[in-house]
Amino acid sequence: MAEELWDAVIVGAGPAGLTAAVMLGRSRRRVLVIDAGSPRNRFAAHMHGVLGLDGLPPSELRRLGRAEAEGYGVVFHDRTVREVTNVPAGVRVTADDGSAHQARTLVIATGLRDDLPAIGGLAERWGKTVLHCPYCHGWEVRNQHLGVLATSPLALHQVELVRQLSDQVTFFSAGAGDLSADDEKRLAARGIRIEPAPVTEIHGPAPAISQVALADGRTASVDAIFTAGALHPLDEFVAGLDLDRVDTPVGSFLSVDRTGQTSHERIWAAGNVVDPGANVAMSLGAGAITGGVVNARLAKEDTDTALATPARVS
Repeated sequence: MAEELWDAVIVGAGPAGLTAAVMLGRSRRRVLVIDAGSPRNRFAAHMHGVLGLDGLPPSELRRLGRAEAEGYGVVFHDRTVREVTNVPAGVRVTADDGSAHQARTLVIATGLRDDLPAIGGLAERWGKTVLHCPYCHGWEVRNQHLGVLATSPLALHQVELVRQLSDQVTFFSAGAGDLSADDEKRLAARGIRIEPAPVTEIHGPAPAISQVALADGRTASVDAIFTAGALHPLDEFVAGLDLDRVDTPVGSFLSVDRTGQTSHERIWAAGNVVDPGANVAMSLGAGAITGGVVNARLAKEDTDTALATPARVS
């Protein structure tokens, strides 16, 4: 059976991917979205910082976005992409069910995975009382006793943000390495308590937290914890294309320009898969930019093809 040729295949149906799909669908493009159904923010009950949609469940945003895209003729395939290879027409996208789809362009919008610290009781509280983003979740835990569990020196920046939410902040500093005298002075100036003993377990009736156990046998009381896992962009399926990457303090990501284009002339990427700091609103914007640029690229290519095709004589 001949493989269908799509104007665009989008991998990932989160905010960036769905917005790109709507932009392309509204431009009468043939669009296929392939989605594995494991969005990064599935652990959170609500999303915040999205104008007009504050408090909406992330799952509801995805449902609404998918319905809008389908209204413009976008097709969805609920599978996991395994491999992308080059073909003369563009790229071939192969899913885990063996289906293969050719596309003139590809948009990667698969997001990333948070590989959490191996601490007992942490994973089951992720997105509820163990949090990563002060802007996304901070208001809901304001004025409580907050902990910041360091996993790298970047936690020194995170704890300053968390201090704005509460006067009671404990910095569990073991994962940040040795603090300098200046670091300690800055934390003390804001009344942030430094706890150097490693955290070994989180206690309390989940998802609530009553206290954390420390490696030296002591405990510390907190109501919520901010931390950061190791970030793993979900882009393994393009590993064989040898796309340019950029090394950052939080990991290696595909290198893209301001429109999301990678080093491959037919592949773009948008959202958390290339911008780990992007929240929902930022990912929506990135998807809109990428979707518009992909359509413009296709329109130019359509015109080039028309110019190169001899006119038919009736």
